[in-house]
Amino acid sequence: MKQVIMGNHALSFGAMISRVQVIAAYPITPQTQVVELLSELCADKRLDAEFIKVESEHSAMAACCGASAVGARTFTATSAQGLALMHEMIHWAVGGRLPVVLGNINRAMGPPWTIWTDQNDSLSQRDTGCLQFYAQSNQEVLDTVVQAFKVSEQILLPSMVILDAFALSHTSEVVDVPDQKLVDEYLPPFNPRYILDPKEPHTFGGLTGPDGYYELRYKIEEAIQDSKRLINETGKEFGELFGREYGLVEKYKLDDAEIVLIASSTIASTARVAIDELQEEGKKVGLLRVRVFRPFPSEEIRELLVNRKKVAVIDRNISFGHGGIFAQEIKSALYNCKDKPPIWGYITGIGGRDVTVEHIKEIVNDTIKSEKPEQDILWKGVKL
Repeated sequence: MKQVIMGNHALSFGAMISRVQVIAAYPITPQTQVVELLSELCADKRLDAEFIKVESEHSAMAACCGASAVGARTFTATSAQGLALMHEMIHWAVGGRLPVVLGNINRAMGPPWTIWTDQNDSLSQRDTGCLQFYAQSNQEVLDTVVQAFKVSEQILLPSMVILDAFALSHTSEVVDVPDQKLVDEYLPPFNPRYILDPKEPHTFGGLTGPDGYYELRYKIEEAIQDSKRLINETGKEFGELFGREYGLVEKYKLDDAEIVLIASSTIASTARVAIDELQEEGKKVGLLRVRVFRPFPSEEIRELLVNRKKVAVIDRNISFGHGGIFAQEIKSALYNCKDKPPIWGYITGIGGRDVTVEHIKEIVNDTIKSEKPEQDILWKGVKL
């Protein structure tokens, strides 16, 4: 069934067709509409789930962890400061091996107070062990929620489905909401081996000494590395059932490109238009979209970038004192490669500043003109 819905509601419908059983809700702009719609779906019985109103985002993730530990499929959503408040409990979900799915609407961190988009809120969680998917359309938002549950429940780790504030969250697009029977075929009920059950007691998150903690972290890393295979496999299976295939990365006009532009989220959608226009001008440039940030697609990055002439990375984020976060990760992935290209790291769009086709073309043209990056951080669009 095709519907015209905003990105926030794409998250809601994704949770609904995934047959979530517990939803924990605390409002924060620009996320609030996600849980508002889910509350309506629960109230009118279109969704058979427990809807828990909590007093904070920390409590929302705590409630999800508890529900997941007893074997329920759980979902929540937040943004910015709310995600920062959840930080402790995201570690708990990872260490407890609890496959909660979290929708995060990328919103710049305050102060100063802001409600517009950049990626620093979600990227601040990059070392927790939570999987991170960055969507570029409302359709992808809905589809990724379903896929995130399928992957998370196999590796027993949480996932975060991430979309840009307002560029997607409050923008309406035509979205194909899949048939429930097909979704049920794709995503079976959550059936964990170990649950909190008085009839067969287990301990989750109890005190562990040095003789066991190290190995538990080793197993988390093994699971995250295995998720790369699962993301590709489940993305291909999703394509076979629903006609839309997904993977860790997405290529656009990349085959003969000498210059590779790397972007994520909605900037990647704008970049497609820029790539089309640049190719019409005779420039050999293509686009690589990073869809999954954790696990980082290092193998795909190496395969697609080695022997290219130049790489330009657009970051809507910053690690203060170092540079753009995606650019850092890409440099790290290529470090040991013999024929790695020089990498230009551009930062733009911070705090929701608009990133236009002309801005992206300027970034590519500047990369073409320069022999090597003059500095680690190349700012675009700063008004001083």
